[in-house]
Amino acid sequence: MGRVETPLSYIAKRWTPSVRTAKRAALAAVVMSVFIIITGGAVRLTGSGLGCDTWPKCTDDSLFATPEQGLHGAIEFGNRMLTYVLCAAVGWAIIAARSLKPRRRRLTRLAWSQFWLVMGNAVIGGITVWAGLNPWSVAGHFLLANCLLTVTVVTWVRIGEGDGPARPRAPKPVRRLSWAIVVTTVLLMVLGTTVTGSGKHAGDSSDVPRMPWDWSAAAHVHAVAAWIVCALAVAMWFALRVVDAPVDTRARARDLLVVLLVQGGIGYVQYFNDVPEILVGLHMLGSSLMWIAVLRLLLSMRERPAADSAGAVPAPASGERPEPVAAG
Repeated sequence: MGRVETPLSYIAKRWTPSVRTAKRAALAAVVMSVFIIITGGAVRLTGSGLGCDTWPKCTDDSLFATPEQGLHGAIEFGNRMLTYVLCAAVGWAIIAARSLKPRRRRLTRLAWSQFWLVMGNAVIGGITVWAGLNPWSVAGHFLLANCLLTVTVVTWVRIGEGDGPARPRAPKPVRRLSWAIVVTTVLLMVLGTTVTGSGKHAGDSSDVPRMPWDWSAAAHVHAVAAWIVCALAVAMWFALRVVDAPVDTRARARDLLVVLLVQGGIGYVQYFNDVPEILVGLHMLGSSLMWIAVLRLLLSMRERPAADSAGAVPAPASGERPEPVAAG
């Protein structure tokens, strides 16, 4: 009996995208991942978190928002509908990755993981509604959305690379510094959810529970973490010049510094102005851009050349044996 052909394999047999097309597909998933984070924040900032009072339906009797639910229902339901747009972008990325020639199984699995993250976060979103916007589930919803953003960015970068072993492009201490930036940035984003979870933008009414600590104290701890990330980013900027790192890697460090400068400015302005909704929304956008900049810096610390038709990887130009590296 012949092997059953899946829709993906059927498409892959008949279509071979260019690397440029595949990168555009992956970039679309990156953009939609950021967009769904921002619109999710808009739901909370407009007090529309319970605009649809159940899940997966919008009401017990209707899949769609009803006129009685007003603007809040329309905003929450609209955000739910954007999940389908996100799925379409992720689906395009999966199809493009699967259709590249020669077939890249690891890349295809990486692209598929985006789909499962979308599905998992949809379930957490439903649990958040059932739990009445419990701040802990809201925080988990945001952090898992950033896991999706992580995978979409890595997929986007990996499409433009080969599948050979990773080669370092900077000395080991500099690469370790890039991992320190990643770890502290993750801590910064987690601490950001504690500020959100204890602050005034609960997503609905004042009856929504908040995290059990002082909002101002949480904001100060969050700021300390932000300053640590900034210090590490400045150290990275100087270190890359000292070691004469590749131009694109130095550009990634510069981009991170610019994003951190803007993000920090927005953070302080919103704190001293009673966290107005528009600035909180911009701060969420800045959080996504900051994380993308951190990931791109980390991934620029190594390169993956393409193997030749026999599976061999070209030697480095210097003729030295490539050093193993753990960065993606």
